[in-house]
Amino acid sequence: MTRSQTLLDETAASFQRLTEMAGEVDRAVAMIVAALKAGGRVFFCGNGGSAADAQHLAAELLGKFLIDRAPLAAIALTTNTSAITAIANDFAYEEAFERQLRGLGRAGDVVVGISTSGNSRSVVATLAAARAMGIATIGMTGARESAMTPLCDLSIRVPSTHTPRIQEMHIALGHAICELVEIEFA
Repeated sequence: MTRSQTLLDETAASFQRLTEMAGEVDRAVAMIVAALKAGGRVFFCGNGGSAADAQHLAAELLGKFLIDRAPLAAIALTTNTSAITAIANDFAYEEAFERQLRGLGRAGDVVVGISTSGNSRSVVATLAAARAMGIATIGMTGARESAMTPLCDLSIRVPSTHTPRIQEMHIALGHAICELVEIEFA
């Protein structure tokens, strides 16, 4: 067996386990739909590849996933480089998303924090702020217990401890969530 076959077999095995996450996907969809129907917003945050996922998923809701429908209020806290760099410079990088959320968020919104380790300080700080503000929290992490776990109303811990597999499963689950949310509004 070649290295590429081994790698792709590992990825396929990870994806086969995603059906175990159906309950968490359903709960995430229910939380997001309830917030949006009540006039709330969905905020996404993460660092590195998870920042890209945050932007990707916010765009799927704000634009469209598959169905032409009205835009849904979704914001990636990873996109305003002026705010991120000013906050990091004037305060600390750990506050880059949290401070934005404290300025933009309100009770009834939802925050989706994405971190492969579940220990990203900026994401943990954002989830803690959300809890204090009465904002629902969803965390997407790997299989291990993490600092994010107790801060999440819903913790989606994918069944892997390997960063690339975690990231692959995060986007697959994120797509499932976006598609099901979109169906509720189409």
